Amino acid sequence: MTKYQIIAATGCPTGIAHTYMAQEALEQAAKNHGVSIKVETHGQVGIENTLTNKEIADADAVIIAADKDVQAERFAGKRVIEVSVSKGIKDADQLIKDALAGEGSIRKGENVKAATGNEKTSSGIGHNIYKNLMNGVSHMLPFVVSGGVLVAISFLFGIYSADPSSDQYNEFAAQLMNVGGLAMGMMVPILSAFIAEGIAKRPGLVVGFVGGLVASNGGTGFLGGIISGFLAGYIVLGLMKLFSSLPKSLDGLKAIFLYPVLGVFITGIIMTLVSEPMSAVNQAMMDFLSGFQDSNPLILGIIVGCMSAFDMGGPVNKAAYVTGTALLAEGNTTFMAGVSAACIAPPLITGVAVILFRKYFDSSDRNAGLVNIILGSTHITEGAIPFAAKDPLRVLPTMMLGSSIAAVLTYMFKVQVPAPHGGFLVLPVVTHGLLWVVAILIGSIVGGVILGMIQKRRVEKAAA
Repeated sequence: MTKYQIIAATGCPTGIAHTYMAQEALEQAAKNHGVSIKVETHGQVGIENTLTNKEIADADAVIIAADKDVQAERFAGKRVIEVSVSKGIKDADQLIKDALAGEGSIRKGENVKAATGNEKTSSGIGHNIYKNLMNGVSHMLPFVVSGGVLVAISFLFGIYSADPSSDQYNEFAAQLMNVGGLAMGMMVPILSAFIAEGIAKRPGLVVGFVGGLVASNGGTGFLGGIISGFLAGYIVLGLMKLFSSLPKSLDGLKAIFLYPVLGVFITGIIMTLVSEPMSAVNQAMMDFLSGFQDSNPLILGIIVGCMSAFDMGGPVNKAAYVTGTALLAEGNTTFMAGVSAACIAPPLITGVAVILFRKYFDSSDRNAGLVNIILGSTHITEGAIPFAAKDPLRVLPTMMLGSSIAAVLTYMFKVQVPAPHGGFLVLPVVTHGLLWVVAILIGSIVGGVILGMIQKRRVEKAAA
């Protein structure tokens, strides 16, 4: 008797932890049921354990546990069960049972058509939007990390070491600042490009990239990149539908000429038109924050802390960060101190949680938490996103609380941070640097303990 064969593809937003957790869970569940499975992973290092055309053709069922694009169009004609990566971790056993029971949907090209009455899929509109957004975020993260660290290192040579007119000028530091700044500047275009690529595949890539450049140059920031990405993706899908009646022989012309030219034109014009009002919204948010710069440290710290941890690198976080940078240019080094503390705290919170509540986290989460200690120390907040994505309703408020405590204490201690980035690497130029570290650690420990207790309760509830 031929052995029942299942194939799977997993991928999480950052490609660091949950991608491999889902792989491990599915492989173990398949082993328990005595069936064969091969799991392809879409991690930060790229695609590993790649599924061959023959393996896809021979598979009896396909499980997609991903929050990013995993090239699902390859599985046209196969029975597919599609869920989020978190369900691939938590419900791996049930997914294998569903695959064995013949549940799922027959995938036909871009459309998923139901095949039997008892099928079920978790791939709704909301999940697709989230998956495409996270496809952009996962490709953007390496640019943020590499650029942020290089910029941070440049400040070790002096706050004005990249300014040729300053006595602190250092040519190597200036090069670090330039290269790091270029990498950071790619953040919005890359985000937009890969959101569009998730929606419209390769034809959407160039349109999304150009749309992101327009958004970035228009001052719309992170929010503009998200809008341009979705706009570009759906415009290209619309063009595909519009030109679907053209002869097959013109497919090459469509891909190399019609889609990019018309897509870039339409997306570029729309983003140019919306850039000004979007920029005004960003400016209004910054003006709102600026109005609190001389207010009570408690109120200012709570506002800055909540905004910085609310979306960890998203538009609300960026509004606080850009405001801090703008005020820094005006000589206000106190406001940025609180923003930096609030941005450093979330990844450190995950590190504290996995250290103090080690047995309640699996090995992948423990590794990610330890890596986040390094990322957080260099002011890279995005490392905490996978933890928040797993349980946003409870984890995000925890992050916001920890960040607010760190920011409030920073303002109460009258810390001054003259650098817009760098985390603990810029400690030599921070006024009251030791108190700043203490403020961040207090906020991180409080948040970490709460996050650990949340995880403990979740594990104990699942075991009950």
